[in-house]
Amino acid sequence: MQQAVIPATQARLCADAIRFLSIDAVEKANSGHPGLPMGAADCAFALWGNFLNFNPADPVWPNRDRFILSAGHGSMLLYSLLHLFGFGLSIEELKNFRQWGSKTPGHPEFGHTVGVEVTTGPLGQGFANGVGMAIASKMAAERFNTDSFSPVDHTIYALAGDGCLQEGISYEAAALAGHLKLGNLVYIYDSNSITIEGKTDLAWSEDVAGRFTASGWHVQKIDGHDYGQITAALAAAKAETGRPSLIIAKTHIAFGSPKCQDSSGAHGSPLGKDEIAATRANLGWQYGPFEVPEEVAATCKKRVAELKKGYDAWQQGFAAWRGQNPEKAQLWDDMWQKRLPENLAEELIACVAGKDGATRALSGAVLQKVAALVPALAGGSADLSPSNNSDIKGAASVQTDSFAGRNLHFGIREHAMGAVVNGMALYGCFIPYGATFLVFSDYCRPAIRLAALMNQQALYIFTHDSFFVGEDGPTHQPVEHVASLRMIPNLQLFRPADGLETAVAWQSALQRTNGPSVLVMTRQKLPVIVRNSTTGPADILKGGYVVSSPEGTADVVVMASGSEVHVAVEAAEKLAAQGIKARIVSIPCLEQFMAQPAAYRDEVLLKGVPRVAFEAGRGESWGRLIGCDGLFIGIDHFGASAPDKVLAEKFGFTAPQVAEKIEAFLKG
Repeated sequence: MQQAVIPATQARLCADAIRFLSIDAVEKANSGHPGLPMGAADCAFALWGNFLNFNPADPVWPNRDRFILSAGHGSMLLYSLLHLFGFGLSIEELKNFRQWGSKTPGHPEFGHTVGVEVTTGPLGQGFANGVGMAIASKMAAERFNTDSFSPVDHTIYALAGDGCLQEGISYEAAALAGHLKLGNLVYIYDSNSITIEGKTDLAWSEDVAGRFTASGWHVQKIDGHDYGQITAALAAAKAETGRPSLIIAKTHIAFGSPKCQDSSGAHGSPLGKDEIAATRANLGWQYGPFEVPEEVAATCKKRVAELKKGYDAWQQGFAAWRGQNPEKAQLWDDMWQKRLPENLAEELIACVAGKDGATRALSGAVLQKVAALVPALAGGSADLSPSNNSDIKGAASVQTDSFAGRNLHFGIREHAMGAVVNGMALYGCFIPYGATFLVFSDYCRPAIRLAALMNQQALYIFTHDSFFVGEDGPTHQPVEHVASLRMIPNLQLFRPADGLETAVAWQSALQRTNGPSVLVMTRQKLPVIVRNSTTGPADILKGGYVVSSPEGTADVVVMASGSEVHVAVEAAEKLAAQGIKARIVSIPCLEQFMAQPAAYRDEVLLKGVPRVAFEAGRGESWGRLIGCDGLFIGIDHFGASAPDKVLAEKFGFTAPQVAEKIEAFLKG
């Protein structure tokens, strides 16, 4: 880590440049949040100008420090920094803030703007993402660092605001970070005591320092506009390697604005031309809109040149390390490139072939094989691993004294788990997963949505997938959750019917690198599905395929997923006894099936033949396949506490009941 100390007068000039670039961009867009960039500019420049280790010419360098703007509404702070420090974000892009097609959207978006590490905006998510990055960094360091060279020795930084710390996710993530003693984590808390409605004391009187101290953090309090205090606090935080660090920086929102400083109005509205002129006069800023003084540009350029020397030294050391440690170098390549074996499908299928059982148990068996084949895989559960079958057997747990393991223990913190998994995915090197009961996916939903938005390969294992959970009752019986998750764009959801489909679901999730996957598993045991002899894994990967079909023309096509497939097969046998010929189609992944060409879907579903869909949940997501004239057999009410077989009969989910409903449907 290269540390410099830019003179205070230069630092103040650079911070003011950030302030006015932000002010001018928000004003031109007539939309945005000028207050945070104006208040946090001193802290942000002190970090970027003196401590943050990066190379704009190689923005994905594995050993860069990560900077997360958790308070994403202050996006112009980050865009100004990226412009000043050479990440290719032009003045024209700053002028196009919040406009169609620009690289400067209203909130930072990962993958859209070079240098943005995380998509932020929903407050607290970035805070928890950073914890995931810090965990991944610790785990990578344990695997790759040697006595002679450390290819992983960076720090995860974030800037969070009052809103981030009020959101409950920050409590969960901070407790986990403190427990794991993540000394590679340094957060600046921009404490300006203002939210949209007014001062934070309207609804908040918490001792933040006390909270984080109790959670095991190293806490400092500073004046967020005093350059000496800021740099000293950052140096002390960097030196503290046994605990995560929080720097509580007391700042003034809209710093320098005569009328708007310390006002809620500056949180989300432009200052206006008159107030901008007054602010320029108040801070002695003699430059025009979007004008960057040459001294500021030179200071930032000099810093980048200094950092380039450290980058070059790392590259030389890394090359030598590769030669001296061929096994570690191979592991590095396998993990950072997330390599999969060519025979992945065969290996996964072999470990569950011909086996019946609950798909959660079958998934656990597949997980063991994946762990043996894919060293990048790591993850855990929100205190439910025995029920989720989500532990990697034989692997150690990630704990305070060792990050060499692969099993993570998130505690009963589903909200943080989802965001930590995202942070690990964003960090790279790992294919992370998190597990809990499907009914608790609601706690993970904001993180799942962001994983989909960021195109991240995050895996979510959700077990106990329907009212067949049984005796635990309606609080633990998901009804609407599968349908709800299917509404998230770019999310792939697999609900497998047996071991073969479970293996293929894992294969698909591992091969899908541009978005998250949800694997939905049963609590109850399921039989092996007997399929057409021509059906293979490639058909299952298409998301939907024919399980069985009668000779001649079918009278009805019955679609089902998961635990309902074998019931549909039994129902077809009973329909056959009544002279009704049914084609049975398994659709383990609706998203994959809908992505197939229309000709394939018509081939499977027999265009013009009546259609029935059957799933133990709400049916809205099946409407595209059954149309207005089709039949959906499901459940649109909460469950009840009773054994699963009793519930199946009470709710009409036995094969005779399903057959009866289909027969009545066909008779009209």
